[in-house]
Parts: sequence; C-alpha cells; structure tokens
Amino acid sequence: MNVLVLNCGSSSFKFQVVSTSLADIQAATDRRLARGSVERIGMPNAISWIEVGNKPAVRETRPIADHREAIAHVLQLLRDPSHGVLPPGDRIDVVGHRVVHGGEYFASSMLITPEVMARIGECIDLAPLHLPANLRGCRMTEDLLPDVPQVAVFDTSFHQTMPPHAFLYGIPYEQYTHNKLRRYGFHGTSHRYICYRLRSLLGIPRRSVNVISCHLGNGCSIAAIANGESLDTTMGLTPLEGLMMGTRCGDLDPGAVFRMIGHEGLGLGDVNTILNRKSGLLGVSGLSSDMRELLGAAAAGHERAALAIEMFCYRVMKGIAAYLPVVGGGLHAIVFTGGIGENSAEIRRRIVQPLEIFGIQVDHTLNEAEKPGVISTAASRFPVRVIPMDEELVIARDAVRAVEKAQAAS
Repeated sequence: MNVLVLNCGSSSFKFQVVSTSLADIQAATDRRLARGSVERIGMPNAISWIEVGNKPAVRETRPIADHREAIAHVLQLLRDPSHGVLPPGDRIDVVGHRVVHGGEYFASSMLITPEVMARIGECIDLAPLHLPANLRGCRMTEDLLPDVPQVAVFDTSFHQTMPPHAFLYGIPYEQYTHNKLRRYGFHGTSHRYICYRLRSLLGIPRRSVNVISCHLGNGCSIAAIANGESLDTTMGLTPLEGLMMGTRCGDLDPGAVFRMIGHEGLGLGDVNTILNRKSGLLGVSGLSSDMRELLGAAAAGHERAALAIEMFCYRVMKGIAAYLPVVGGGLHAIVFTGGIGENSAEIRRRIVQPLEIFGIQVDHTLNEAEKPGVISTAASRFPVRVIPMDEELVIARDAVRAVEKAQAAS
C-alpha cells in the first residue's frame, strides 16, 4: 500500500509517502518513497518542498490559502511526472494522520469514522494548540480523497498503559473523573519506534523490551518502558510538563503561574504564551531555542547560553536517573533520539557523564562518531545508544494495520 503520512500544524504540515504492507512490516522491507513539507500556509510566500528518493529536493514559493489548497498541492506534486512518486494509474491507498491527543478514548490507532472524529473533538480542550489543526487535516484530506481510508495515530495512546499511581496528579480525585486532569504523555510514536528498533537490533520479543527512551528535540520527553509498555513519561496533561525544551518551560511550580498572572498586566493568555513559546532554552538564554546556536554562543563566552545548556542537561540527567528504578535491572538501553539527541555528542556527554555513579559510562570516541550507535563503554552497567527517529514509519504501519483489520472484520 502507498501510505500518505500527514502531520498537520496550524500553519504548516510535514508529509511522507511510505510503501508498506503486512508482509513488508513482518520482513522490515517498508520503503519511503517521498517526503516534504508545506510551511507558511495562509501567506503569499508559502514554501513547499518535496524529495523523492535520492533526487534533489524540489522547492517552490507560492501563495497557498489554506490547508485544503496545501494538501491538494502536495497531491499534485506527488503525481507530477517530472518529479512525482506516483506513476499514472497509481494512487494513495490510505492516509495516516498524526493526532496529538486522544484522551482516554484511544489506546491504539483508529480508522477514522464520524464517531472517532467526534471523540477527537471532545479532546480539543486538552490540546487546543494542536488538535484543531489535526482535525482540519483529516477533514480536508477526506474532502480531497473521499474514497481513501484515513487512520488517526495518537501521540497519547502508547502511554495508556501507565498505572494510576504514575498518571494521576496529587489533586482531588474528582478533578480526574470530572475534569480529565491526569498525565497523558506525548511523543508516543517516537517512543514506540525506539522500542521497535531496539528489539530488532537485539533480536528480542516486543514484550521483553526495557528501555529509557529520551526524545530530545524542540520538544523533549523521556519514557520509562518495561516489557514493551510505557510505565511513566515526563510530559503530562499537555506537552508543557516535564523537561525544559526549546521554548517550553517544563516542570514549574503552579504558584509561579499565579504570581505571573496580573504582574505587569499579564493575563492568562499572555502567561500561556510565555510558558509555551517564550520559555525553555529561548527564555533562559535570551538568544535562541536552537541548541546548535547555543553551543556556539556558549563556546564564545555567552553566559546565559551556557546556563540554558546546563539547565537542559541537568534536567534530562535527573529524568534518566529517576526512571532507572522504574524500569529495573533488566534495562536493555538508555536511548537518545530526536534532533538534539541524535546530533549533539556534547549534549549526550554532558547528560550521561554524571550517571557514572550508577555505573553508566560514555565512550567519547563512539559518542563523537559521525553516525553513532552504541556510545557506552564495554564496562558500562547499561548500554547507551543513539537511534535515529522514524515516527512516520510507525504511523504508516499503523495505518495499514487498521485498514487490514477493518477489511478482515467486514
């Protein structure tokens, strides 16, 4: 099947086309045919690009009014005989959508029906910045490809295995039962991919995988995974909780929010913007949310850039240390993934080095390799690995499974 994977944001989306089937999943012979994105949707200078196989990427700048026009443009690019990936007569067989929040309704990916859309709509208040765009992408794609099945793959579903003592907050229980306040967790497709890749590398069953998975990018989270299931994760009710991130504050005393409200005329909306978009690496450094820029600035003597990096590494180190007893002595690996986790040897070194107290040791030569894999010493109590992220593969595979399951049941 040709699976179109869509990750829709408020003014942009990323896409991939993956060729896969149940047989391909079993044999790990899935193929990525194309990838790309559309940015600045709604503006006269919207940017789109598509990369097919090893061919040079094709980039365009043109007006794109809305998501419907953007998705239609991508479908046109995919069918363009000069650089497209779909030959005449070929088609998209299924669309897999990344959906940020599924609440407690969805513990697995689902074929999209009116009932599923309605349930997703009920979760909008849990992810007001993300779900409207996700739903818009679902509706526009259904309009453009009315006969093609669509599947919702939820960031939160992987973490539905967390036990109550991990996902509940220490607030009146009625706030959970009546107001849905609990830890949901995010980056589920990323943490799932780490489980899949690790068991493939080690040749162990899915139900045996024990890993501390560190997704470090502009958004960051750690998951404690035992026997292939999420037991705990750092993100919570929203993606704001947990580690310090590119522009998000991470863990924060709620009293700080009360103190900010009304200070210098700040309202709830202002504080929400500060915590989500002006905090984290950007807020502390006053310079950038990009770790590469901060490392360069710190090396040049920028004190606040150095402070932001130190805070970031300290919090990730604490998160890993906290999850060691959660996963237990059968830990197969501590894994780094995401833009920072995959690409910054310096950040990995600074995170792992203090963990030597637990017998975890980084090999500096392996860590600084161009394409690192295992980066720990032979004497390290637990292995430390770098695994490149491939969330789109998880989404594509789930889309195929959901369609095949529905067809088998019909």
